[in-house]
Amino acid sequence: MISRENFMFTVGYQGNAAIVDSISKGRYSKLSVEDLMNKGMFKPALCAALYSGDTELLETVLTLYNEYATKKIPAIDELRKVFGVSKAPSEIEKVMMI
Repeated sequence: MISRENFMFTVGYQGNAAIVDSISKGRYSKLSVEDLMNKGMFKPALCAALYSGDTELLETVLTLYNEYATKKIPAIDELRKVFGVSKAPSEIEKVMMI
């Protein structure tokens, strides 16, 4: 399974490999969800919350996103669609850093 940090900064997939932004991962992977959101890093924040499985944290992401957004998103499922994120894929066997 892919690690939290790699999932947060995955930019795509190639077969069973995740393609990860190594520079962003190195700079921002230790930040909290709230800190990521305050930096405008919505997708990594959403991925971190999804990875944790914490429903309250997901609600926090949605609330903070809606504070920044001009178009409000009513539900977490819709926010996941906006960023193209569903869950941490279990079939990932390797990580390619770019």
